[in-house]
Amino acid sequence: MKITVVGGSKGTGAQFAKLAHQAGHAVTVLSRSGQAPSGVRALAGDATDAQVVRDAVAGADAVVLTVGAAKKVPHQRALVTQTVIAAMHDTGVRRLVVQSSLGAGNSGSQMPGFLRFAMLLMLAKPLADHNAQENYVSSSGLDWTIVRPTGLTNKEATGSWKALTVSDAGMLGGTITRSDLAAFLLHTLDDKSSIGQAIGISNG
Repeated sequence: MKITVVGGSKGTGAQFAKLAHQAGHAVTVLSRSGQAPSGVRALAGDATDAQVVRDAVAGADAVVLTVGAAKKVPHQRALVTQTVIAAMHDTGVRRLVVQSSLGAGNSGSQMPGFLRFAMLLMLAKPLADHNAQENYVSSSGLDWTIVRPTGLTNKEATGSWKALTVSDAGMLGGTITRSDLAAFLLHTLDDKSSIGQAIGISNG
């Protein structure tokens, strides 16, 4: 596939871009810094600039959105997501996978009570941004999947994870490695059953 990653210069996005490239996909990363893993096409630009994003996603088979927060921009994720969705409609790209966060939307029930309380207390502003982001995605009319990781770590990949929708039985754990999350994002791109789903994920 031809995959455009928005926000893939570091963290999970960079891990995903590296894995996708190793799997034989043609990967383009759009970020402010213009940095990307070796072998990956890198574009520098503002992901809230409509023309920049149209150029980045044109011709792609899928878009993966792993954008983080920005200083002094209260709803950076939501703003970027709006721009990406509009660009996908303009260029005819259908498949969208978005990294959100557990605790966003209706996913609080997937966390133990103490963790839910802590997240709502300490991460109210980021979760508000993710909530707005998810609303744009779910109403986009695209072939979307939202992935909601628990706390991210830089530990070695385990190669396994627990992935649940809100309607599934069970509870998610407190953390997931960025490498495992990246692997799940790559897996999700080809999983048609994930379209229209919001999926929580942890390592246990």
